[in-house]
Amino acid sequence: MNDAGLPGMDAVGDSGGKSESLPTAFLMHPSAVLHDTGWGHPEHQGRLRAVASALKEDLVALHGRVEQVAPEAGSEEDVALVHDAALIETVREAVGQAREWGQPAAIDADTRVSGASWEAALGTVGAGLEAVHGVVGGRYRNAFVAARPPGHHATPGRAMGFCLFNNIAVVAASLRARGEAGRVLIVDWDVHHGNGTQDIFYEDPDVFFLSLHQYPHYPGTGAANETGRGRGEGFTLNVPLSPRTPRAHYLNAFAKALDNAVSRCEPDFILVSSGFDVLAGDPLGGQLLEPEDLHETTRMVMDAAERFCGGRVVVFLEGGYDPVRLGEGCVAVIRALAGVSTDV
Repeated sequence: MNDAGLPGMDAVGDSGGKSESLPTAFLMHPSAVLHDTGWGHPEHQGRLRAVASALKEDLVALHGRVEQVAPEAGSEEDVALVHDAALIETVREAVGQAREWGQPAAIDADTRVSGASWEAALGTVGAGLEAVHGVVGGRYRNAFVAARPPGHHATPGRAMGFCLFNNIAVVAASLRARGEAGRVLIVDWDVHHGNGTQDIFYEDPDVFFLSLHQYPHYPGTGAANETGRGRGEGFTLNVPLSPRTPRAHYLNAFAKALDNAVSRCEPDFILVSSGFDVLAGDPLGGQLLEPEDLHETTRMVMDAAERFCGGRVVVFLEGGYDPVRLGEGCVAVIRALAGVSTDV
C-alpha cells in the first residue's frame, strides 16, 4: 500500500444481500499519487494525500460502510473508447520525455506529466472501470474514485486543463459497450465546465451531460445554448452560474436541473464529476459552497438513482485545489454515498 493508503479499510470481496448492505467502495490506484506536476502546480501530489488524511480522520464514522479497493490498471484499448490514437501517443511521448529529463514535461501551458504519469493515468482509468463494473456486479453499493490525473477537460484529441484522459467518459463508454447501461447520465458540478466530456458525447443521445459551472470562466465553454447536436440535440444541459452564487440559489438550481435531466434521460447509471473547486475559498474558483452542500447534492443524485436505476452511482474526483477544503469535501461526499450524515 502506498503512503496515501487508508489503514483500517480492508479490500472488498464479493458481497451478497441487498444494495443497502453493500459497502461504498473507495478506489485509488497506487500510481495516482505519483503523477508529479511539481509542487508549484495547482494539481499537485498533495491533493490525494490530503484526501487520504481526511478519510483516515473520519474512519470511526465510515467504519463498516466504506471499504478501500485496490484496482487493476486500465488499458490503451479502454482509453481508445473515447480518445484518438494521436492523443494517446502525445501523452506517451510527453511521459517518455519527462522520464528522460527527470522532471515534469509540459503538454500545454497548464497540463504537465512526469515519468510516472502514464501509469497514473491508466491506473485511474482502471479504478473507474472497477468502480462501475463492481456496482453493476453487485460488489459495491456505489463508489468514489479518487481520480488523478483528473479528466473532464480532456477532449477526444486533446489533453488540457490538467487532464490527460477523460476518465468518466471512458467509463460511460465502457458501460454501454458491455451492455451494462443503455443510457448514462453524467452530472458535473466542477467550478469549470467539463468541455471534454461535452465534446465526446455532444452528438450522442444515450449519454446525457448535465453541467453546473461558473460562467464566464475557464475553459470558456458551457453557455446555456450549448444543448447538443444532431441526434444528441437536447441531451446536453448547461447551467452557467455567476461567481459567488448564493448557496441556496445554487442548490435550488441544481435540484431543478437534476430533475430535468433524469426525467429526460431516464438513466440506467449516474456518474458524477465532482469538482471540489466549487467550494468557498478555492484558489481557482469563485463559488461559496460548503462541504455540507456537496453532501446534499450527492444525496439528491442518490435519490434520483434510486428512482431510475437501482441506486447505481459512481463519483469521480475532478478539481479542488485547496488541499484542506478538498479533503473536507471528499469526506462529505463519501459520507453521503455511505449513508452517513454530516453531523455524526
